[in-house]
Amino acid sequence: MPLIELPLHRIILLDAVAWMIFHLTISVAAQRIPINWFARNGRLFKSFSWEQEGRIWQRLFRVKKWKGHIPDGTLFISNGYNKSHLHGADDSSLYDFLLESRRAECVHWLTILPGFLFFFWNPVWAAWLNVAYAVLFNVPLIVVQRFNRPRLERLLNSSR
Repeated sequence: MPLIELPLHRIILLDAVAWMIFHLTISVAAQRIPINWFARNGRLFKSFSWEQEGRIWQRLFRVKKWKGHIPDGTLFISNGYNKSHLHGADDSSLYDFLLESRRAECVHWLTILPGFLFFFWNPVWAAWLNVAYAVLFNVPLIVVQRFNRPRLERLLNSSR
């Protein structure tokens, strides 16, 4: 039983506003994390051996077919780093893109967490729908980062 009793139309409105606030707050907060934090903590974003340097994501989900259709977060956060395309083929540009892909993955993992707050004001079934939304919205974006990053790392390592 939720802590707050609201009519369904108000719950839907509250859920939509809450998600907008969570998405924007987490994105803006992540932009304030110095980029060197993502350089120092790269081990948090390492590929697992079972990911086969990102190839598993292509094999399972055909990432190359749909990743170009995902809007970049800079549509909403103007001072963000646009990851819809490479900004250059030099090592510095590739490294910047690599670090920003770590930031993006971090944002999307963090954006799943507030889903569990919806149990406070939603009926259980609706709270689980919000958790499902959080997972279904963010996991594909995490997959794109986990697919792209090993490719960037290979490019960087081949040029050294």
